Amino acid sequence: MTESDYASAIASIAAHESWAQTPNRTERTAPAREAAWKRFEALVDPDGKMTPKQRAKAAENARLAHFKRMALRSAAARAARKAAAKASGGAG
Repeated sequence: MTESDYASAIASIAAHESWAQTPNRTERTAPAREAAWKRFEALVDPDGKMTPKQRAKAAENARLAHFKRMALRSAAARAARKAAAKASGGAG
């Protein structure tokens, strides 16, 4: 096990222990969700010229586009790994 693998395992254990002690997961993650939402709002309305309703709708569309883009990249990466494994004679 490399030093990096060891450090990663220790961090993973700590994260699991932390979440095991968290009674309200929604409350714990609220600041991150709020920051992400504000980022999408700023992306679509950097000058603050939209109405709150327009900004919310545009931010939701930006959020959906972001996650669709991530899903597309993930699928492409999986397909590339599968093709590489097949080309090298491995299972996949």
